[in-house]
Amino acid sequence: MAKRVHRPREDAEFDFILGMSGVPVLAYFTGTWPKAIEPCRVMDLVVEGIADDYAGRLTVVRADITRCPAATERYGITGAPSYVLLKEGEAVAHGTGSMTIAEVRKFLDGHL
Repeated sequence: MAKRVHRPREDAEFDFILGMSGVPVLAYFTGTWPKAIEPCRVMDLVVEGIADDYAGRLTVVRADITRCPAATERYGITGAPSYVLLKEGEAVAHGTGSMTIAEVRKFLDGHL
């Protein structure tokens, strides 16, 4: 069974996943510092649901900011949780902060 949410351990793996995806990518950036832990845990559940709902139409990548610093810088990520929707490698939408699954769907559907 394919992974629902990819969890790259480093920038090279992040870039590999992006390059192999034949569909748009939701890059979800998380953090491990105290103020980010709880919002990111909540969003992990939301993002898992999105990965299920959009299976086959969207690749979901959960990137830890400290493990993927080049990707974090490339997409202008300054906090966690943050989101970037990529089409053919280009960022088409950005989001920040906790969102409900309905808000994430609206964020995605406006650009897919």
